[in-house]
Amino acid sequence: QVKLVEAGGGQVQTGESLSLSCVASGGAFAINPMGWYRQVPGKQRELVATMTMSGVTNYGDNVDGRFTISRDRGVNTVYLQMNNLKVEDAAIYYCMGVGRGITYWGPGTQVTVSS
Repeated sequence: QVKLVEAGGGQVQTGESLSLSCVASGGAFAINPMGWYRQVPGKQRELVATMTMSGVTNYGDNVDGRFTISRDRGVNTVYLQMNNLKVEDAAIYYCMGVGRGITYWGPGTQVTVSS
C-alpha cells in the first residue's frame, strides 16, 4: 500500500517563503510523476506543479514563477519551494504520485498566508 506523507506546512506572512516535502513509501515501484495540488474550501483542487523522474515539470497557472518543484533522484520524494507567498496561496496542499497507473494522495498540509 503506497502512502504519501507531506511535511512543511505552516503559517507565514505575505512575501515570505515556505518549503514542503513529501515522501512516498510502501510501493516497490517508482512513483512517477509526483507533484502538488492545492485546495481551498468550496473550490476544486488545482494543480500547483508536477515533476517526472526525468525532470519534466508542469506548473499551474497560479504559480507565476514563484514556486519550484524538485525531486530526489531515484527516491520517491518531492519538494516544493514557495517564494513570495500571497494571501491567495493559502490552501491545503496535497502531495500526489502516480504508481502503476494509480494516483495516490497524501492527507494534505495546511499553508496559511496572512497579510
